[in-house]
Amino acid sequence: MKKILPGLLTAVLLLGGLESCNNNLNVQPTSSIDSATAFSNSSDVQAALVGCYAGLQSTNLYGGYLQFLTDLIADNGDEAFVGTFSQPQEAQRKALLITNSQVSATWLSAYDVINRANNVLANLGKLDTPAQQAAVEGEAKFIRSLVYFDLVRTFGKAWNDGTPPANPGVPLVLTPTASVADAVPLPRNTVAEVYAQLITDLTAAEAKLTTSGGLNTFSASRYACAGLLARIYLQQGSYAAAAAAASRAISTTARLNAYYGDNFGYNLATNSASQLVGNTAEDIFAIQISAQSGSNQLNTFYSRTRRADVNINAQFLGLFETGDSRRTLYFTTAGVTYTTKYDALYGNIKLMRLDEMLLTRAEANFRAGGTPTGPTPVADVNTIRARAGLPALTAVTLAAILKERRIELAFEGFRLADLKRNTETTIDPTGAAVAWNSPRLVFPIPLREINANSNLVQNAGY
Repeated sequence: MKKILPGLLTAVLLLGGLESCNNNLNVQPTSSIDSATAFSNSSDVQAALVGCYAGLQSTNLYGGYLQFLTDLIADNGDEAFVGTFSQPQEAQRKALLITNSQVSATWLSAYDVINRANNVLANLGKLDTPAQQAAVEGEAKFIRSLVYFDLVRTFGKAWNDGTPPANPGVPLVLTPTASVADAVPLPRNTVAEVYAQLITDLTAAEAKLTTSGGLNTFSASRYACAGLLARIYLQQGSYAAAAAAASRAISTTARLNAYYGDNFGYNLATNSASQLVGNTAEDIFAIQISAQSGSNQLNTFYSRTRRADVNINAQFLGLFETGDSRRTLYFTTAGVTYTTKYDALYGNIKLMRLDEMLLTRAEANFRAGGTPTGPTPVADVNTIRARAGLPALTAVTLAAILKERRIELAFEGFRLADLKRNTETTIDPTGAAVAWNSPRLVFPIPLREINANSNLVQNAGY
């Protein structure tokens, strides 16, 4: 993994220059610790696992930028970025540059987390008990799979675009990179190879976490593993498997919050959000944000109380039926509408909730046909509509399911993947049509990576 190279080389140069200095200055750099020292006992491995979760909090990943940029590049007029930052502007124009610093930072942060997870998995034998080994292995594989899934569907073609066994995905790195010598310049694995690895790892992780983890904690659980499998199968068009996985993710102890805004700490009476929003009974997996840990970049860009860089357009607001309580999370002032989903400065970023799994199961069962896994599609959709204060449907169509999904999960990072798997056309800010399989909707491999690794092949169109 290339991210460590600059730090390692800098350390070597600094140490070389200090040879003639006082021995008191010849200390080990605190930013680089030998793995034998860093993973000497069970507590060290468990601490390293916590470090994997901390890596997920990066602003370049699930701290906000990953969801934000993918939504902008997919947008067909629902939102408008009106800020001055060039990286989001490129995304909204569907004209990312290979030098886009945020795209590069996302790649680097992703492989940093992958390397952290690989280090944990390489040291499972140092854990005290088999139960600890099973739990830590399951959580580490979930984390690695979560990152790889978003990498492959952002930097590679969609599963339904061309031939997955031939389409380049991203490099699969499954062992730790501890030194310059370990940094092998790997080529890109195919999209099919990455998906296969994800399904293998998550299937194992779900089994490992059968008696470990749980809902509403910061750690991954078997329900989170099943939920991520449901996403993968839905993206592949494996609908029966997606419905079954979504059903496993829907725990009997999970429940929808009474009000949709409770997911985001929004108080309808005061038209404001709490500054600290934790997990709720609806959450399956969330990124933990607090004043001491993590940063919510979605708050930075979307909130009307911060930069207020994103306006919500009339096109999106027109999707709501009369009486839909989800509409209350869109606040208009001086003729401009903002979403209040991210008004909480330290609001946890919800990555996987019960509502997503209900809609995934409804869609997968509808597309698969035959006897549904769990409740019927119309029953699952009506569960979502009942919470929103809407009347029940007597029958459901695919369009109705997708509309509920678009409203329910709006501006949470789902739009690009949904657009591609549903082969929807989007538009750029000029109004020109952009096909679902356009190279403009695939992130470029960062120039920094191409320069450092001659085995990497750039995406088409860049």
